[in-house]
Amino acid sequence: QAQLVESGGGLVQAGGSLRLSCVTSTRIFNIDRMGWYRRAPGKQRELVATITNGGRTTYADSVKGRFTISRDNAENTVYLQMNSLKPEDTAVYYCNIGAGVWNYWGQGTQVTVSS
Repeated sequence: QAQLVESGGGLVQAGGSLRLSCVTSTRIFNIDRMGWYRRAPGKQRELVATITNGGRTTYADSVKGRFTISRDNAENTVYLQMNSLKPEDTAVYYCNIGAGVWNYWGQGTQVTVSS
């Protein structure tokens, strides 16, 4: 089964930027959706952004205008550019890839934003 590997997390000051990447260990066929989710301490996992095969994107209201999701179909890679980071963006960020009935998750990457 394919594994997703996230990278790019870390510690950044408020107002700073990070770029998350998610690559697959093996090629996944028939991908129809890619996205990023996050789980902050003491909270449930929430959707951050998604992108379809056609490039249509959706964002959580809390990140609109600050985060940008993109994908490289040839490389089975999805990115999340995060700008103007706020302390409330602190969370573990998870990559998600859906292909038909299959749903793949990464192990998560920690993003910490200091005030």
